[in-house]
Amino acid sequence: MNITPREMQEIVVAQTAPRLDLYAGIHKALRALMADTLLAVGRMDTDDALELAQTTGRLLQLLDFCSAHLQHENAFVHPALEARAPGASEAVAHEHEAHAHGIAGLRALTGQLRQARAAERAGMALGLYRQLALFVAENFQHMHVEETAHNAVLWSHYTDAELAGIHTALVASIPPEEMMFTLRWLVPFMNPAERAAMLADMRAHAPAPAFAAALQTVQPHLTEREWHKLARSLGLAATPETAQA
Repeated sequence: MNITPREMQEIVVAQTAPRLDLYAGIHKALRALMADTLLAVGRMDTDDALELAQTTGRLLQLLDFCSAHLQHENAFVHPALEARAPGASEAVAHEHEAHAHGIAGLRALTGQLRQARAAERAGMALGLYRQLALFVAENFQHMHVEETAHNAVLWSHYTDAELAGIHTALVASIPPEEMMFTLRWLVPFMNPAERAAMLADMRAHAPAPAFAAALQTVQPHLTEREWHKLARSLGLAATPETAQA
C-alpha cells in the first residue's frame, strides 16, 4: 500500500510521542504463540501417541486463535481504516483471505497426520512443520505492515480517544474463554510497563473476579521477578488470591 508523507511522519512522531497502538499487544501474543507452536511441532515425537495428540491439539488452538484474530481485525480495524482512508486496507484484506486458506490447509494436514499410520507420521509431520513455518513467516511480515503502514493511516485520521473506542468495542466482542487464552499469550510477552498498564486498565473496567482470574491465568507464565514487578506496580500482594480481596 502507498503511505503519504504525512502518514510516514506520524510513525516518526510516534517514536517520541507514543500513540495508542491497536496492534502492538496482540501481535506480541501472536508471535509468541506462533513461535512456541512451531518449535513444538518441530520437536514432536510422532511415535508417542500422547505427545502427537497434545502437540497437534496445540496447533489447532493456534489456528483457532488466528481465525478469531482475522475476524476481529476484519470487523473492527479494517472498517475504521476504510471509513477515513478508502482503499487503505485493500492489500492486507487480500492477505487475510490468503491466511484463511492457509489456516484451512494446516487444519487439513493436521487432521491427516492424526489419522495416519505410524509409518507415515514422521514424513507427514515434517511436511506440516514446513508449511507451518511458511505460514508463520508470512504472518510475521504481514504484522509488520500492519504495525507500520496501517498504524500510520490510523494515527493520521483518528485521535487516541477514537482508537480507544475501537479497541474497547473489539475487546467487548471477545468471548470470556477466548479472552483468557489471549491473556495467557499476551501478558507474559509484554514488557513490564505494557503489562502493568494493561492490567491496571483491566482492573479499572472489569469485574473483580475477572481481574483475579486474569492474574491467575498469567502468573504461572511469568518469572518470579516479573511477577513481583507486576504486583508492585499494581499495588498488590505477591499472590493473586490476595489481589482478589
